[in-house]
Amino acid sequence: MTAPLPEREEAHALLVAETERALAGSGRLVLLRGATGTGRSAVLEAAAAHAAGCGLRVLRARCSPEDTGVPFSVVLHLLGPVPDFADVAPGPDDRGSAARLWRVLRSYAARSPLLVAVDDVHLADAASRRWLVEAARRIDRLPVLVVATERSQYDIGPQPSGLTHALSPSLVRTHTLAPLSDTASAELVAAAVPTAPAEWTADCVRAGAGSPLLLRALLEDLHGAPPPAPVPDTSAALYPGAYPAAVNWWLDNTDPDTTNLARTLATLQPPRAAQAGAEASVPGGAAWAEPAASEGRQAGAGRVVALAAPPEAFVGLLADATGCDPARVAGWLTAMVRLGMLRPGGEGDGRPRYAHPLLRDAVLAGWSTARRQEAHRAVAEAMLRRGDRVEEVARQLLHSGPVGLPWALRVLRDAVTVAEREARPGDAVVYLRRALREPLADDLRQRLLTELGSLEYASADAPAGIPRLAEALTLTAEPRDQVLTAMALGTALAGHGEVRTAMEVMRRLETQLTDHPELAGTARTASALLSDQDQTVRRETYRRLTDIAERSPELAGATGQALLVRYAATAGAISARTAMNRLRALLTEPADPLAEPFLLGTAAAVAQWADELDEAERLVERGLAGQRASLLHPMHRALHDVTLDIAAARGEYGRLLPPHPGPPAGKTARHAPANADAHALLALVETGRTRQARRLADGFDLRQAPDSWELNRFLYARGVLRLTEGDLTGALHDFLECGRRQSARTVLSPVVTPWRSAAAVCRLALGDRREALALAQEELRLARVWDTPRTTGRALRVLAGVTGGRRGAELADDAVGVLRDTPAGAELTAALLTRGRLLTTAGDRSRGRDVLREAAEHAERLGAVRLRTRAEEALRAGGARRTAAARTGSGALTDSERRIAELAADGRTNTEIADLLHIARRTVETHLTSTYRKLAIRRRTELPTALKEEDPSG
Repeated sequence: MTAPLPEREEAHALLVAETERALAGSGRLVLLRGATGTGRSAVLEAAAAHAAGCGLRVLRARCSPEDTGVPFSVVLHLLGPVPDFADVAPGPDDRGSAARLWRVLRSYAARSPLLVAVDDVHLADAASRRWLVEAARRIDRLPVLVVATERSQYDIGPQPSGLTHALSPSLVRTHTLAPLSDTASAELVAAAVPTAPAEWTADCVRAGAGSPLLLRALLEDLHGAPPPAPVPDTSAALYPGAYPAAVNWWLDNTDPDTTNLARTLATLQPPRAAQAGAEASVPGGAAWAEPAASEGRQAGAGRVVALAAPPEAFVGLLADATGCDPARVAGWLTAMVRLGMLRPGGEGDGRPRYAHPLLRDAVLAGWSTARRQEAHRAVAEAMLRRGDRVEEVARQLLHSGPVGLPWALRVLRDAVTVAEREARPGDAVVYLRRALREPLADDLRQRLLTELGSLEYASADAPAGIPRLAEALTLTAEPRDQVLTAMALGTALAGHGEVRTAMEVMRRLETQLTDHPELAGTARTASALLSDQDQTVRRETYRRLTDIAERSPELAGATGQALLVRYAATAGAISARTAMNRLRALLTEPADPLAEPFLLGTAAAVAQWADELDEAERLVERGLAGQRASLLHPMHRALHDVTLDIAAARGEYGRLLPPHPGPPAGKTARHAPANADAHALLALVETGRTRQARRLADGFDLRQAPDSWELNRFLYARGVLRLTEGDLTGALHDFLECGRRQSARTVLSPVVTPWRSAAAVCRLALGDRREALALAQEELRLARVWDTPRTTGRALRVLAGVTGGRRGAELADDAVGVLRDTPAGAELTAALLTRGRLLTTAGDRSRGRDVLREAAEHAERLGAVRLRTRAEEALRAGGARRTAAARTGSGALTDSERRIAELAADGRTNTEIADLLHIARRTVETHLTSTYRKLAIRRRTELPTALKEEDPSG
């Protein structure tokens, strides 16, 4: 033993001393105990080599399970080299045979001192074990050293008594081999790979788990792929691999219950869980006494480290899933942590985990896919019995095979509901896909496919869900479910540019619902709404809907009538008052739950055009409350679009700005802009972020975009950007193209896109006053048909600028008067700007400057940088000595803004502030938005600090 094994110095010293004792004529039994893989056999071989070098003759035997049925099998192997042994065969009498075999050994020892080396004595046959025990009682006066190794490891199934349980401690020296410390393991790695970096070494140490067997096997496998190649996480990367074979051998040396438990634990551990040791506490405050698994081994081999019990709930789960005794499970977990195979959980839950992902994977490698799936199912059932969270149970079912029992489907559907409620559509998709692997009736499969297809399409912003929805539509289902599926499929197809296909789907279903007129009407209404994506289809669809309403109003229903009101409003055929009166009457009529979102959404859109913004918001809230976010619905996105339109009407640019500058993430291959993109582009322009606006505009290739009303809005927004950049020709092109497309859709009213006013401004700037005047006058004519302050005031303002002179000033006065008491703050600011310029041009500089300063203040309050800049330029051109000071900081707050901000800083809600000050909640929100901008903050929680910092007395 000239080269001691790492951290085996105590064993080495013990065996050297006992060898000297044998040479002196006094023998003893030395029992080397240790877990599988701790190097018992290596220590025994080193002892045999040392003994031989000291002059002892060596008799060896290695026990195996195959020999346990043969009496004296181990003794026969031991005494085989003895010359006289051939004449001494064991007889049927055990006691007599043992005596004869003992005489052979004693006679052989009389010639020269002996070392009897028995490896894995726990596998020896019963007769040989008894013989060795008796020999231990007699060899104290013989030059015979018996060294045996015995597996000593905690298993689920209680193990038989050890070799020495019946011997007096004076007759045996027992030494337990501890697992290697991290320091010793690192030294072995450094010896094998001298250039290994610290991180790679630490990874090897964790995968070795304190076992010389595993560490050496791993280093052997990695010999051909040293660093910088990483230590792999899967056994497949090492195939065929000494390391997986060593892990499998470790498991083969345990009882079946332990193997099952070890692999079940592996199924519960995430494949790439953090493995760097634990610094967290078990829930409830009971921390593991060993913060990192390495610390217990660093203190020195053989040291006993006190460990707190693993989490009781986790122990119970494992015991329930495997059918094992909870006390034995807890004991096994604690023992494996002490050995280093497991390390306390590093994710705050206290659960022990395999020391490295590679070790976990190797443990699982011995199980077939079917067996792993069965383990996940068993764990899921155990979790369900114990009342664990539904998603925890569902996550186990994701890895199981079909269960075929009602509880599994119920768990998965509940998990879908939770994921949807918490706005995690990706998780809901995963649970639904798994649910569809269960045996299902057609009607249930149809509903799940509809939901899955809707979520897949919406979350991926791509046609991934269309095949699912198409399959769902082929299955037998209730008529209402068929309508929901058809609407989802139609919405997906229309969103993908296949509007005519969507119409075919809806009309085919409509013909199948002759016995269900209300559902047929809902399908017809959905068709009309989806047709908005294509100008030609839209004309055809509304012509058909108009004919039905004229011939049989009851077939059109309230939703169809509401869509016709909206159509008339955009066509410039009715006033806002007439439209709202008709819609309010339709809202009082009973509506089918499937049709109600169409009625509410249509009414909300028209109410927003009619400047009834508060009513529009209430209608949107009602419409969204009646829908399932997980199902594609033609009106769902429309309702959200109305919300954006309302924010734009109020000049609430902060709600419209994109979360990230530049092109939107996740665009479809068609590069088609949405309504949100148009609003974001306008908000960027109005708030002075022209560079970001340009990046957003350039992110879309409009030549590839399919026809839609959203494209028209984006063209208008891009025209505003070009106009701001000074590209008059480009801006005019966008405005006129928007107008051409809108007119082709019979959208003539400026209530949607005031393209004529914008084109008139471009025409005037390009010197074509006559064409500009014609456009502005036509805009005013149509605006007066609709007759709302926002559209009329805007048209008056543009006509004033085009007309100029005294008449222009009068028109500007009219525009300001119309807009003065409306929520359209941006339009009022623009009208004030036009009026101030005209007054200044007419020579009334004093009044003009006053009006321009008011315009600048309004622009500042809105955060409308573009309008404020134009007001300041007009002030300077009008001879103002200095422009209005930037209204930022606490000093810029109005009295109302300061009072509301202080109440909000004290923790009052918007509703409470509104009640306290007797004002509308919307007024509170507007003032707070202005306050946030002036104080350069973004959240309500920042108000106290911002107000205090700006207050010198604070």
